[in-house]
Amino acid sequence: MSTQNQQAEFGTRAVHAGHRVDPQTGAHAVPIYATSTFGYFDAQRGARLFAGEEPGFFYSRVLNPTVRAFEEKVANLEGTEDAVAFASGMGAASAIALTFLKSGDEVAFVGPLYGGTEGLLNEVMTQFGVTIREAHDLDALRGLLSERTKLVWLETPMNPTLGIIDLQAASELAHSVGALMVVDNTFATPYLTRPTEHGVDIVMHSATKYLSGHGDVIAGVVATRAELTEPLRGHGLRHIGAALGPFEAYLLIRGVKTLPLRMEKHCQNAAALAEALQGHPAVKHLYYPGLSDHPGHTFAARQMNGKFGGLVSLDLGTQDNAFTFLNALKLFTQAVSLGDVESLSSHPASTTHQLLGEETLARQGITPGLVRLSVGIEDSADLIADVRQALGKI
Repeated sequence: MSTQNQQAEFGTRAVHAGHRVDPQTGAHAVPIYATSTFGYFDAQRGARLFAGEEPGFFYSRVLNPTVRAFEEKVANLEGTEDAVAFASGMGAASAIALTFLKSGDEVAFVGPLYGGTEGLLNEVMTQFGVTIREAHDLDALRGLLSERTKLVWLETPMNPTLGIIDLQAASELAHSVGALMVVDNTFATPYLTRPTEHGVDIVMHSATKYLSGHGDVIAGVVATRAELTEPLRGHGLRHIGAALGPFEAYLLIRGVKTLPLRMEKHCQNAAALAEALQGHPAVKHLYYPGLSDHPGHTFAARQMNGKFGGLVSLDLGTQDNAFTFLNALKLFTQAVSLGDVESLSSHPASTTHQLLGEETLARQGITPGLVRLSVGIEDSADLIADVRQALGKI
């Protein structure tokens, strides 16, 4: 199936995109090409490969056939010309920043972002003379942009408060000053949201999460147009070296094939849980974009295919309440990450976002009582019962 064949439905493309029966052996599954290097048979061809004058494989840090099949699948599902895979989500984020920014440039982001991404921007890129500016909505973002702004960065839904940003409006703001619009689409996945349909330039994922879906891979991927993947591969991958391995790519290919099925169940379960928790006396605030009173509900309905993802966040008032609740859960494993078939629970302020500091956490609404639930694909009745019994311990 052609990588850019967008005529088939999403579920068909999730299975077939990037997949070809191996022409030499007839292998139906994509083979794991466990090789660091590839023979190029004559010196002239080697020179052409290294110069980029001829397509082909010569070293797995730059390009590997198994990894390439995964990249083609993601590009197809995101509706982009190309994609580049990395060894982790942070490898992908770092490649974007180090490829498209230089000293004197500025980045504007709408927070909160994943704690690691904020750390990359505020602690690493500032060392290279890049200025980082933080906004909390589009009105504030508008006031931060200038001709020095080269990247505008956001997540939707946001991690962990599940805020929603109007992607089209944000893209128009970025483009008004000549900046590239970057969106972390990890939470929504291309099954729910395809950011480039809303004007976004660069889409990244921590493929560790929903794209894998089974908690057994660390990976990242960036999908965008070919003119941008070329420097991402040549600079952000070839020079920085955060290359995805072929075995991980094989697991990702297998995982993405069931993405539509899994996301349907994640969304159904999260919606059922959020509905069951409305009005619960122990829940001070309930965050879920599918609720009609969520401030971003209208945008989420438009951007997320009429579904609202598999994450639910609860503010239980205090850290003691949050810890009591987390320790009482039986089906939700306490662990960072998200998007696994198994349900997971975490306390962002003391784990994934801890290094941001109390002032930033308070400013971004990541309170001591906030708990993030990654709702898995178990039976919803069991998950609801588990959460209710844990809330009863507070």
